[in-house]
Amino acid sequence: MQIDRFDHLVLTVADIDATVAFYRDVLGMQPVVFAGGRTALSFGRAKINLHRAGREFEPKAARPGPGTADFCLVTEDPLDDVVAELGARGVPVEVGPVDRTGAAGPIRSVYVRDPDGNLVEISTYGTG
Repeated sequence: MQIDRFDHLVLTVADIDATVAFYRDVLGMQPVVFAGGRTALSFGRAKINLHRAGREFEPKAARPGPGTADFCLVTEDPLDDVVAELGARGVPVEVGPVDRTGAAGPIRSVYVRDPDGNLVEISTYGTG
């Protein structure tokens, strides 16, 4: 077996509307409603499914909870533009820009938190 890529991940959140607003308005993801009114956030070739804490769908992680995720998103936009846009939207950069190592090599990253406190790394490959 050879795995090619992620398709989706699941975030357990306290408030689906607040989460949708953050990822839509700050990060430009598109909300999608599917199968029985479930909500996801679509971007590129991937999506983030949202589970409301205490009302998760089975099967689920052994210990799901708001604020337990730490993940990296890649952008083609210059990182200086990303930082400026985050600032304009009132989203503080917690760390960065800093050099890191991504799945395909060196990246430059900034870290922010979503409404649940999940750590969201926003990165660019190349000169960023």
